[in-house]
Parts: sequence; structure tokens; C-alpha cells
Amino acid sequence: MADSTSPVTPPVSRSNSSRNRSWWGWGTADKALPDAECTALGGLVPGSAATPLPVPDISALELPKVRVEPPSALAPLMSAAPRDRASHTYGKAYRDVVRALNGDLSAAPDQVAHPRTEQDVIDVLDWAADADVAVVPYGAGSSVVGGVEYRADRHRGVVSLDLSSLDRVLEIDPVSRAARIQAGALGPDLEAQLRPHGLTLRHFPQSFEFSTLGGWLATRAGGHYATLYTHIDDLVESLRVVTPVGVNQSLRLPGSGAGPSPDRMFLGSEGTLGVITEAWMRLQDRPRHKASATVLFSDVHAAMNALRAIAQSGLHPANCRLLDPGEAALAGVARDGESVLVLGVESAHSPVGERLAQLVTLARDHGGSPAPSAPDAQDAAEDAAGTWRSAFLRMPYLRDALARMSVITETFETACTWDRAPGLYESVRRDLGDVVREVTGTVGTINCRFTHVYPDGPAPYFTVIAPGRHGEEVAMWDEIKTAAMQILTDHGATVTHHHAVGRDHRPGYYRQRPEPFAHALRAVKQALDPAGILNPGVLFDPAAAG
Repeated sequence: MADSTSPVTPPVSRSNSSRNRSWWGWGTADKALPDAECTALGGLVPGSAATPLPVPDISALELPKVRVEPPSALAPLMSAAPRDRASHTYGKAYRDVVRALNGDLSAAPDQVAHPRTEQDVIDVLDWAADADVAVVPYGAGSSVVGGVEYRADRHRGVVSLDLSSLDRVLEIDPVSRAARIQAGALGPDLEAQLRPHGLTLRHFPQSFEFSTLGGWLATRAGGHYATLYTHIDDLVESLRVVTPVGVNQSLRLPGSGAGPSPDRMFLGSEGTLGVITEAWMRLQDRPRHKASATVLFSDVHAAMNALRAIAQSGLHPANCRLLDPGEAALAGVARDGESVLVLGVESAHSPVGERLAQLVTLARDHGGSPAPSAPDAQDAAEDAAGTWRSAFLRMPYLRDALARMSVITETFETACTWDRAPGLYESVRRDLGDVVREVTGTVGTINCRFTHVYPDGPAPYFTVIAPGRHGEEVAMWDEIKTAAMQILTDHGATVTHHHAVGRDHRPGYYRQRPEPFAHALRAVKQALDPAGILNPGVLFDPAAAG
């Protein structure tokens, strides 16, 4: 049989979002809230600032002196322009946004590299290893855990390795339903190249518009879908990774029992073991049948029981997201102290109405009330789901607006087994609530949504909102976050479900990982990156090799 793969031509132009990115905050500059709206939003949080912090002018920023210059052969790939350096300094966490707003760019890289080919990546790593220059792989910069910020302070210089020019779907195998895709492809551009073939990767994290395939792989990202094939791990067929000691190309297979998986070693390695340049990814047919429903609960614990029954039913809803009363009110989908369960089903091949009805029945059996019950129920349910979805995608922009008003507003997520979920939920709201009150002097708000569900446990996602004190916001949030990580550890929950470890979660990760595994991981780091140049401080303590 002839080769079933086919090249994809030509690459689409990069999405408008990549050309209009905000250098200091989330998303695109044109979608950031204007000053008047920031002030109005801040007015909803007692104790917030009276006026918003101004957004610094790039031309007025004080950037550190450039310490290293590239060799002439690499100079065409490098940039030390102020905007490049400023926009590659941080990710997009709350603490990143606040520091950028205050003009603190002390961690700015010396150079930003824009490789156009895999050979360019190899050449940059070879030079950096010889020159004692740290290399921080950079997809689209949406990390919220310090994954792209250099903090080690032990190298001659720092290069941010921006992979955004490696953005093509190179081949599609329609028989095996897979594609070879470069790591720098943004979510929208990737899907645009697959759409003419009737295929989709079907991986839609909240950061979809502003994150890349390589970033998803390096952080073991979770997508929008609540069950079944939601983690990027499940979609990987093989990886190609450039390390300082050579290129690692795994064999393309549907599955294998041949020893430990080489792909598993690099999934979640966050750029500290190698630079992912491309991957063969499993695809799916684009869905044609969709339906959704919303179910209201007066008791959040009854809603959790319904969530567990659905997760263990084998019905595999695409969306199964539970919003507690505070989160439901924040999203504008309920205002009477109700918890809201948003259900969605889809299929590329057959109608889904019966499956949705079964899911709603399960929810009703646990005390839920489907809403509404009118003849136009489906339209209304879709409207409610759409309202939640719009609020979900808009939330990071609102976070930035509140940050300008000196309001602490940030999230953390986790996962635990079902038997521990109720206790964890109550402990975070109670015990972390006490910490928020102590740190900020106010009660604050702690909301929760359950973003993903598995037969053996859920992934709760918490939001904290409280007024901060100007100039102290980062320290205040760090104190709250430290307490939150300890609560998760005390309840046997993971330090992160899909945000990754980065630098911010490393203390909690150390408590979670077994020591024999830590020993093996340190040995792998030494073997693949003997000069210690790759993303120092992520996963490993750069001063103590992990």
C-alpha cells in the first residue's frame, strides 16, 4: 500500500490574536477592559483601589542591561528589542500581571530567539551550552505557574526560545487519523489547518487561543472536555524532542508494551529535559451532533454526588462542569444560592439526545432540577451553557482589570479521589478563608467549579477574590497560595491537575513525588542536559539539581 500520509499546504497565517498580544496581561490588547470599566468592576470589591494602575508604556520601561550577544551565525534569529524582552519576561499568572503593571521586568531575558527550523533550535542549544546561557522554551507564554520566567541567577545570560514560527501541520494520515504537527502551532491555527480534512485534535483548554501544541505537551495540559480524552497525554502518538545531547524521536505506534514509554518522560517535563519540536497527534472526526442541558441543585454536596454518578456511568459527557453557588453567581447563570451543573454531549456519527436524557435523569435522581422545563428548554439550556462559556473565556480579562484595581484575584486547581472531595472542598472554603481574612483583613470570596471528572475522582478549581494593598499584592497572594498548597497536600490532593509545576508549584511537587522517582529524574536531567541550561528552576531546584 502506498504511503497514506499527505502533506498539508500551505500553512495558514498566524491568527490575529498572535499579532495583537498584550505584552503585560492576558490575550489581546484590544480586549482589555478600559479604565472606566476597571473602576466599575473594582467597585464591586469593597476595599479595592479608587483608580486603576496605568499600563506602562514600553518605551518607558527600565530593562536590565543585555549581558550576552549571539554569535553572528545566530544573530538573524535573535532579538533584544524592548517589546520582545518585556513580553517574554513572565507568563500570565496574577503575580506576573501585577509585576508587569508595576514595571518590574528585572527577570527579562537578554535575547529572544525565533527559530525557523528544528536545526535552528539545535544550533541555539549548542551555542548556549558552550556559552553558559540558560534557554527557556516559550510557546505562547500563557503559563500561570512561573514556567517561562528565569529565576536561577546562575548563568551568564538568558535566551527565551520562542517556537511560534514552527507552526505548521506537516502531514495528515487520514487512514490512521493522525497528524504530524509542529510544536509552535497555536490552537486556532492548528484547527484551521485540520478543518478542511474534516478532522480535529479536539483539545480546547481555556488558553486555546493563546497557547501552543508544544506548550500543551510540555505541561500535560487538560482540555475543555470534562471526560474521556481530555488530557493531551491521551492524544499523543509520538514525540520529537531536541535535547542538548541529541534528538529523541519515538516510534509512531497506537500503543506499546516495550518498556517505559519515552514519550511519558517528556510529557510534563516543561522544557527542562528537552525542546519538543513536533508530534504525531491522534485526531478525531469533527462532531456534527451536539446537545446540552443545565441542572440546578440546592445542595452542593448532592450536586457532587450527582457528578460522581455521572462520572461512573460510562456515558462520557463532553461537558460535565459543576459550579458551586458562588461560581454560578459570578458566571451569571444562577443567583439564588444554587449550584449549577452544565452538561454537554456530542458525536461525529449519531444523535445524542438519548444520552443527554440519561445524564439529566442521573442528575435528577440525586436531587437536581433540570432548568427550564418549557418547550424551548433546549434553546434555553444552550443559552445558559453559552452564558457560562462566554464568562469562562472572558474571566482572564476581568482578572487583569481587577489586578489594575489592586484586587487579588487568582485561581488554583487540583484533583483528588471522590471520598476526599467533600472534605477538601469544605477545608479550602473554611481554612483558606481564614488565611484570606488574616492576610487581607476582609472575608474575601472563595468559589469553586469542578472542571473535569473521572470515575475515581474530580478536579476542583478554586477562585480567590479579595482586596489587596498596593505594592503588597504579590506577597499577599504568595502567602495565600502557600497555605492553599498545604491544604491540598494535607488532603492527599495533587498540587496541580493541569496548570503544571513550573517554579511556583515546585515546593508542593516535592512533597508529592516519591523520592526514588526524584532520584531517577535528577539522573535523567543530568544525562540529557549536562550543562544545566534548559529552563533552570522548573521541576528542579537549580542550586541543588532537584
